[in-house]
Amino acid sequence: MTGGSVTGGQATDQRSLLDDAVRIWRAGVAAVAPERLLAEAIHLEAIHQGRWRLSIETTRGDAVDVDLAPSSRLIVVGGGKAGAGMARGFEAALAPLVEAGQVAGLLSVPADCVGPTGAIKLVGGRPPGVNEPRPEGAAATAQMLRLVGDASPDDVVICLLSGGGSALLPAPAARLSLDDKVAVARLLAAAGASIDELNVVRQHLSRVKGGGLARACRAGRLVTLVMSDVLGDPLDLIASGPTVEPASTPADALAVLRRLELLDHPDLSRVVAALHDSGRTKPTPLTTEATTLVLANNATAVDAAGVEAERLGYSHAMDCAIKSEGPAEGVGRHLAQMAERMRDATSSTEPDCLITGGEPTVTLAPADIRGKGGRNQQLALAALAELGDCHGVALVSGGTDGEDGPTDAAGAMLDEAIAARLAGADLADPLRRNDAYPLFASVDALLMTGPTHTNVCDLRVVTVRR
Repeated sequence: MTGGSVTGGQATDQRSLLDDAVRIWRAGVAAVAPERLLAEAIHLEAIHQGRWRLSIETTRGDAVDVDLAPSSRLIVVGGGKAGAGMARGFEAALAPLVEAGQVAGLLSVPADCVGPTGAIKLVGGRPPGVNEPRPEGAAATAQMLRLVGDASPDDVVICLLSGGGSALLPAPAARLSLDDKVAVARLLAAAGASIDELNVVRQHLSRVKGGGLARACRAGRLVTLVMSDVLGDPLDLIASGPTVEPASTPADALAVLRRLELLDHPDLSRVVAALHDSGRTKPTPLTTEATTLVLANNATAVDAAGVEAERLGYSHAMDCAIKSEGPAEGVGRHLAQMAERMRDATSSTEPDCLITGGEPTVTLAPADIRGKGGRNQQLALAALAELGDCHGVALVSGGTDGEDGPTDAAGAMLDEAIAARLAGADLADPLRRNDAYPLFASVDALLMTGPTHTNVCDLRVVTVRR
């Protein structure tokens, strides 16, 4: 990668500003690798006469202990983009129980995340890059509901959830089809709905979301382990909360549709009717003892990125959003302005690296003019429009899951060399049409990682030369 040399702990001739920004970004993603997190959080202790104690403790200090009788089964269900890594970490920590045949279950994951596991089957619940419900995910979810419904009081259900779980765990409510669920998700996304708003609507249109899986569960214990992709970690909204009672009501879901002017949309007539019906029905109370622990979130990645920045000699500042940040274009412009301020600072005590986490929104252009891109590419393009030649600045913005919208890129990168190759290009039109991908691809500025097998929102890194 390119970029000028500097003195001190910053980038050298061999290590550019962009090299460092990418290293810092990758360190943040590595810190939320679920296989390692689960293996470290879970401990198994033999008690006596075939009994075991399963202890789970997170880095945040949250913990739960579960005693297992010789007859107890561990039934593992759930899904998300981190599901494959979570399954492998879980199996590694519980190897004696896996070998004894006490562990079984399945998870719904993106098709390109399916890989070898032992007792926990991985099902490709949707194709790569298609973050929408599919029949394969619906079939897997139906099987999960049967598994937890057939459990006995001696059994323990472990639900492994991560970002992307909403689309991977579809179970449409009565009189709704999978096409209805797809239609509402597409229309909400196109209108610029936040992930919170999207999940509020989805959880009241489902037999599994909004506590539906917990209500179906007949096991004695239900423990949910979460990789959070929702800012602020509202447990009822992560993967639309299949094991947690919703904090919202069907009336709240209708209010979201009303605010986004979708209440009278002809493609949502059955959805609106289902929400009205749901509002007249009292939900079945949970009967299983349920516990939810958050293993990692956006702040985990931001903190780890900060450690790497320090290791590379930067004085860094960090910020982690706790709610939706608003339009990606505004976030990109703000990052650009912060970068210029850091670069132009006269005091050596000012930071020369900014690390932020969050999840902005994008209001999609009409389908007939819409191009190819994702929110991180849109953010980076807006930042480029603000920065111009990117003198003394590098920026990396990417989704920690390796998927930025319906593309194979995690996001995009900027530095002086990239800006020079794009000099004179029309930036306004691709911004208007959500078409950043071809522009960044033309100058090799896409952040390409492939599936990272995790998902804790977005991570952005800015490095500057003074």
